Amino acid sequence: MTALLGIVERLSKWMNAVAGVALAFIMFLTVADVVLRYFGHPIVGTFEIVGLGGAVVIGFGIPITSWHRGHIFVDFFIQRFSKPVEGIFNFVTRIIGMGLFFLIGWNMFVMAFEYYSSGEVTLTRSLPFYPVAYGLGVCCFIQVLVLLCDLVKIVGGKYE
Repeated sequence: MTALLGIVERLSKWMNAVAGVALAFIMFLTVADVVLRYFGHPIVGTFEIVGLGGAVVIGFGIPITSWHRGHIFVDFFIQRFSKPVEGIFNFVTRIIGMGLFFLIGWNMFVMAFEYYSSGEVTLTRSLPFYPVAYGLGVCCFIQVLVLLCDLVKIVGGKYE
């Protein structure tokens, strides 16, 4: 199981790097658009590129955020229970999360295939939607693996 934890952590870090590159690209594109707009030559389609890039940043950043437990926890209610009850609660919520992210990932793949089949593209730059939708589907499946690793940690008593 240690191998699984290592693989999922490395995969999450790689996805975080992709999110970071996308965020840097969005930032540079926005700055360039503002500067060029001042001189009367804006970058056409910046809004839709930033929108697609934002989806990449958020989707690819979710697994590492969950891995490091960087999201907001509202656990003041759970902390009142004993450690075994808290462990059961964490176990059940991870199972529910796995199911949810699996369904989201599956539906993202279905939607991506529909985008591909119909040739759905952005209005200004004619950028296809399906690569981003497939990427977000993969992100959801990786999130399922992160939650599975949480289950392994909970059962092994190594979950904080």
